[in-house]
This record gives sequence, structure tokens and C-alpha cells, in this order.
Amino acid sequence: MHPDPARTPAWSPARNAIGLWAVEGVLGALVLAAVVVGLEVMLPLPTWLAVLLPVLVLVEAVVTIGFRPRLRYRVHRWEVTAEAVFTRTGWLSRTWTLVPISRIQTVDVTRGVVQQLFGLASVAVLTASSQGTVRIPHLDADIAARVADDLARRAELVRDEAT
Repeated sequence: MHPDPARTPAWSPARNAIGLWAVEGVLGALVLAAVVVGLEVMLPLPTWLAVLLPVLVLVEAVVTIGFRPRLRYRVHRWEVTAEAVFTRTGWLSRTWTLVPISRIQTVDVTRGVVQQLFGLASVAVLTASSQGTVRIPHLDADIAARVADDLARRAELVRDEAT
């Protein structure tokens, strides 16, 4: 029996993911601010636009640094059951993805540069289907390794039973 899509998966990303998402927000805000400064230096902008653009950058920074990381933490969920791996992502448009253990072909663990600073890793569970990849982002690195090892072992057992 597969997990019920109406049911919320049991686990959230690691708590450190909030900090990672906030750092990503800071980096994005800095890039956006640099673009606005470049525009204001290079182009003769009307006064109203020269005032509006920095205000918009500030609002974007407050949202991406102060609110979005906590909201993402609340809505991104994952779970591994005896039969499947499933995730739920998105706050406006929700995506619920399920991969049966019997369909797993590859399990990858990745650690980006910023993830490494926060002790995090992501698990990607791939199938032959282009629509069948489940990504579990921002787990504690040791948990990600255990989840990946467990899934790879279980998928191998299912394949051995089928032959």
C-alpha cells in the first residue's frame, strides 16, 4: 500500500536548512542590489524609479531572508516507508512526489558548497522515468548518508527478489 497523498510526510529538512535558505536569500539580495546600483550609475533614471528600485530590493531581501526560509521549512516534507519514498514541496502550488522502492534505480547524495558549511546534504532517488525523481533536500549529512544507504540496499533486495 502506498502512502496517502492527503497525509503529510513525517519529516522536515534539517533545522540548519533555514540558515542555508537565509544565506541564499542574502546572496540573491546582494546580486539584485548590485544590479540596481549598476543601473543607477549607468543610466539616467527618473527620480521616482531611482527611489523605487532600492525599496523593491529591500522588500525582496526582507521576504527572502526573513520569511521564506521559515515558510519553506514548514512546507517541505519527506518520508520513507516500507513501500515508497515521498516528498511534498511548495507553499502556493504543492507537489507531492512518490517513488516506489521497487522502481528505484539510483540513489545519490550531493553536498553543495553552501550545504557543506551547514553540515547538510541532499538525497536524489532516481528511476527510469523522467518524472520519477524524488529529491530530499537539506538533510543532516549523516542522516542523508543513512537514508541513501538504506534505500539502495532495499532497492537491491527488491530487484533480487524479482529475479
